[in-house]
This record gives sequence, C-alpha cells and structure tokens, in this order.
Amino acid sequence: MGPNEFDPQRSLQVLHMTVFSQSFSPCGKFLAAGNNYGEIGVFSLSAALGPEATEDSKTPIVTFKAHDGPVYSLLSTDSQLLSAGNGEVRAWNWAELVKKVSAGLGTLGEGSKAVWSRKPQYKTSLEVPEINAMIINTKDNSLLMAGGDNKIHVMDLESGDFKMVLEGHSDYIHCLALRDSAGECLSGSEDGAVRIWDFRTGRQVHSIEVFKYQECSRPQYGKYISCLTTDSDWMLCGGGPSLSLWHLRSVTPTTVYPVPGCQREACFHQDLVLSVGDGPFVSHCHLSGDVKARIPCTPPSLYSMRLNYSSQEHRVLSVAGSSGKIDIFTNFGYRAFSLTFT
Repeated sequence: MGPNEFDPQRSLQVLHMTVFSQSFSPCGKFLAAGNNYGEIGVFSLSAALGPEATEDSKTPIVTFKAHDGPVYSLLSTDSQLLSAGNGEVRAWNWAELVKKVSAGLGTLGEGSKAVWSRKPQYKTSLEVPEINAMIINTKDNSLLMAGGDNKIHVMDLESGDFKMVLEGHSDYIHCLALRDSAGECLSGSEDGAVRIWDFRTGRQVHSIEVFKYQECSRPQYGKYISCLTTDSDWMLCGGGPSLSLWHLRSVTPTTVYPVPGCQREACFHQDLVLSVGDGPFVSHCHLSGDVKARIPCTPPSLYSMRLNYSSQEHRVLSVAGSSGKIDIFTNFGYRAFSLTFT
C-alpha cells in the first residue's frame, strides 16, 4: 500500500491506541513512545518545535515493531533505547535509529533488529509476565526491572548477567524509584506496599503499607501503588490511595494532595508536584498540598509523563495515554501541540 493510500485497518488501530511509555533520547532532540501494539514511534522534537513545523513534522519519523505485546516501559542510556514488553527487555541503538531516519528509511516495520535482548529467569518457560517498570542505577551500571512476577530483577548492563533478585511483594509491581543518597531502591505494588530495598545486601529494609494510613486510604479505589518518585529524604506515591508526600526518615505522610482519581505518574518539578492518571488533566500541586492548576490534555486517561532535561532548547513536558496523540507542553501551563501516531 502506498504512503498516501488510506488503510482502514491502521485507522482503527490508531483510534484504539494507548501509549504506555515514553523516553527522550540522550541528546534530547527525539522522543520515543511505545504503544499497546508493540510498536515504538520515534518523533523529532527539533522538527516539531521548529519555525517551519507542519502537521507531518508531528508524526513519527520512524516506527518499528519492538515487541509482540504492549511496550510498557521505555528508558534511555547514554547510547541505547531500552524497551520492555511481555517478559523481556530489548535494546536499540539511538545512533542507528537516527541514521535510518536521515537515510529516509521511515518505517522499519518487522525487520528491525534489537542490539540485545534479555529475559529474567522465570519459574517456568511458559511464564511470560509483563515488565512494567525499569530504572538504571548509575553507581554500578545495573538495570532494575519489575512487573508481573512480583520480583525486581537486577541486571549488569556491562555483561548482561542477572546478578540479584529482590523478593517480597505478594502481587505485581507497578513502579520503581531510586534513593541514591541512601543506596536504596523503592518499589510500589498491587499489594498496597512501598518496599524499600538496600542495594548492597539485596534485603528489604522497610515496608510502608500506604492504604493503612487513614489520611491516604481510599477503599473505593483499592490499595495498589501505581506511581512513585523520590527526592533525597522525600517520597511521592499514589494509586488507589491518595497521592501523598512522605518523609522517609520518619516514615510519615506530611501532605495529601486532593487530586481526584488514581494517579499513574508523578514527579517533582521546581516547587511543584506534577501528576497524571484518571482523567484528561495534568495536575499541578504546591508542595504544601494546594492544587495550583489542572491543565487539560487530549487523551481521556493518562499513563505516562516525561520531562526533557537533556536539552535546554527542547525543554518540554510530554504526556501520553489512551490515545494515539502525545501532548507536548513548552510552557507547562498549556498544551502547545500534539504528536500523532499514524
């Protein structure tokens, strides 16, 4: 089928598309997004933000099939794009992706080859749990991945060997965060707990059952933890329980944010807390607890939010969810435009 011919099947796919994951390139000029069809689309921020940008500038410069199932997590190293789907992690060289773009190859389709692929040691060969979260510990160059088998698998990025498994959750893990200052990793799970792990020993040092704290509990939504981030001695978490700010040394919630619905991503930005989840809004909250603003978005429900710190020239906030459109915010107070899968 030619590039300008109408493809009804693809139109239906785009209509029912969900973008679960995003990652900016190391240079900050590109954004990769993973969807429910196992595809990764790479968008050029330089083209989309340029003075001569057209609607075509806001579509993928390259799209390829990365996994058989949804791409739940994306992460960039200094040179590679890591993608996680059902049961395994794959790596793609950013330089190769950009080279294919400059060569005018456009869609890579089924023929694209991962640089490497790794699968944790599961109980049986029939077990294919999804990998929901990945994070890199730069101190020892290890990749932490977690998901449907309730465990955190730690892989040495240099050798590709799995060197540790952190076990303790009783249900699948949604999110991971690092607390570098203490040499710790935090994980949030469907079981309602945020568990804190010591990197050196691989042992759990604390478990916070957020739903048991009255000020955070929302039984109507459940007890699961779906978002988690840290900043030194502070932790943000939410999901079934309300989005809340915790002091980790005293293990107490200091602020509960009155944001409706379940939040799936949250982060600190300057003196604000940003979060997305149920509903088409990015919530801006003061650290003190007041909601400053709720900025409208295109997708009716949101799964992913990323800040581009890699390039001052392309400093944007990107938000994605149950739509083939990814909203881009140049000024965080309003949506500038949307990138669109085609």
